[in-house]
Amino acid sequence: MISKISNSFLALVLCGTLSFCNQQVPEQETPAAQSTEHANHTPKVSEGAVVIQEQAEPDTLKGSLKAEAHGMIDDAHLTINYHSPAVRGRNIWGGLVAYDQVWVTGAHSATSLTTDKDITIGGKQLPAGKYALFTIPGKDEWTIIINKNWEQHLVDDYSEKEDVLRITIKPEITAQPQERLRYEIAAEADGKGVINISWDKLKVTVPVAV
Repeated sequence: MISKISNSFLALVLCGTLSFCNQQVPEQETPAAQSTEHANHTPKVSEGAVVIQEQAEPDTLKGSLKAEAHGMIDDAHLTINYHSPAVRGRNIWGGLVAYDQVWVTGAHSATSLTTDKDITIGGKQLPAGKYALFTIPGKDEWTIIINKNWEQHLVDDYSEKEDVLRITIKPEITAQPQERLRYEIAAEADGKGVINISWDKLKVTVPVAV
C-alpha cells in the first residue's frame, strides 16, 4: 500500500515538473519591437477628456467638452489638449468667433500642443516641448500661432512677445459640417504630416514635419 502511494506521489511530482518545463518563457523585446510598439501605440486619454470623432447622431451634450488628439508623425508623438465647443445652430465665423482677433482655438483654458521630438510647423523649427496653440481667424486666411505660455485662461495672459512661431494658412470650406471643434493629427509619407482643425464648415490644415 505504501509503495503504491509513493509511486503515485512520484508520478504527480514528475508530471508537475514536466508541465512547468514545457511552459514557454516570454522572449525579451528587441529594440526594434519596442520601436514598432511605440509607433503603433494608442496613448491613454487623460481623465475626463474625450477624443472627438465624427458625429453619427445629433450632439445633445451641453458645454465645451475637454478633449484630446494624439498622433505619430514619423517618430514624433504629438498631443493636443483642448476644450471642444459645439455649433448648436450659432453663427460661428465672424459671430461667436471674431475675425482678426487672437482666439484660444477652443474654449476655457489655452489649447496646448506637446511634441516629444523637434519638429517643423509650416517649415519653421519647433523644439520638443509643450506650447499654447492660438489662431487669428480671417475671412481669407488664418494665422497659426505657437506660444510659450501654454498654461493660461483663454487669451487673458497672451503676449505676442512669447510667440515661438507664426504661419498663415488658407482655410477650406467643407461639404460636411463638423458639429464640435475637432483636432486631428495625421501622418503622411516621408516624415511629414498635418494637424487638421475642423469646426462648422471650415477646415484648416497645418503642415508638420520631423
